[in-house]
Amino acid sequence: MLKIKLFCSAGMSTSILVNKMRDAAKNRGLEVEISAHSETQMISQAEGIDVALLGPQIAYKISEAKKIFEPLNIPVEVIPMQDYGMMNGEKVLDFAINLKK
Repeated sequence: MLKIKLFCSAGMSTSILVNKMRDAAKNRGLEVEISAHSETQMISQAEGIDVALLGPQIAYKISEAKKIFEPLNIPVEVIPMQDYGMMNGEKVLDFAINLKK
C-alpha cells in the first residue's frame, strides 16, 4: 500500500484534492492511503509514509521539507500549480506514484 501525505498551509484546501485522488485510486483498483495535513505537521507526520507532497501555496517551504523527508528516503515535491488549481486527482496521483518509482 502506497502512503501519500499532502501538506498545505492549513490542511483544508488539500482535503478536496485528497478525496479526488482517493476516487482516482479506487477507480484504478490501487491500494493507497492519502491524507492532508498542515505544513506545521511535516515532522510529526513523516514516519511511515512513501511520498510527501506540498501544496503550491507553500512551495517556499520545499527546502525545509527536503531536510525533513530526504533523510528518511521519502520523495517530496510541490504539486504542479495547474493540477492543484484544477483539483485534478488523477494527475496528482500519477505525480505521486512517479515520485515513488
